Amino acid sequence: MGWFWKFFNSSIGKKIFMAVTGVLLILFIILHLIGNLTLFWGEKAFMSYAGTLETFKPIVRVIEVILAAVFILHIINGVRLWYSNKVAKSKDYAVNAKSKNSDIFSRTMIWSGSIIFIFLVIHLQTIWYPNNFGGSSEELYSIVTGLFANAVYSWFYIIAMVLLGFHLNHGFQSAFQTFGWNHKKYFSLIQLVGTVYSIIMAAGFASLPIYFLYFHGRG
Repeated sequence: MGWFWKFFNSSIGKKIFMAVTGVLLILFIILHLIGNLTLFWGEKAFMSYAGTLETFKPIVRVIEVILAAVFILHIINGVRLWYSNKVAKSKDYAVNAKSKNSDIFSRTMIWSGSIIFIFLVIHLQTIWYPNNFGGSSEELYSIVTGLFANAVYSWFYIIAMVLLGFHLNHGFQSAFQTFGWNHKKYFSLIQLVGTVYSIIMAAGFASLPIYFLYFHGRG
C-alpha cells in the first residue's frame, strides 16, 4: 500500500482524487435534483419517490456509505490542495502570477466549499437524520415543506445553492483539465456545458425553497 499513499500525497494524486470524487458528486447531484423536483407535484408524488427509495433501502444504505466516503475524500483533498497552493503562493513568483493563473472562483473554492459543507451538515441534521432515525418516514414531506416555509432556512439554502453553482462550474472544468481533456479546440464547449450544468443545478435546487416560501398554497 506504500505506492498508494505516495500517489495519494503527490500533487497529481491530490488533483486526480479531487477530480474523480468531484465527477461522482456531479452525477449524484443530478439524480438528487430529479428526486427533489417531485416536490412540485405534491405530497403524493414526493412520497412515491421516497417510498421507492425505502423499498431499496439496503442498496440505498450502501450507496450512502459510498457517497459519504466520496464526500470525505473530496473535502480532505480540497483542503490539502488549498493548503498546498497557499504555501506555493507564499513565494514571490507565485504571488506575482496569481492573477494570471487563476480566477476569483478558483481562489475562493475553499470558502464556497466550506459554506456548502456547513449547509450539508444542516441539511443532514434537519432532513436526512429525522427521516432515518427520528420517526416515521411518512412525515418526510411535512418536514421538508415546513423547512422551506422558514425564511431563514430557505434563504440560507438559496445562497448555498448559488455558491454550489459556482463551485460546480469551476470543478467541472478543473476535472477535464486534470484528466487532460482540455484541448483548446473543445475546451470552449466544455466551459459552456459546465456553465449550463451548474446554472441548471443551482436554479433547480433554489427553485424549491422559493416556491414553498412565496408561492405554495397561495394560488
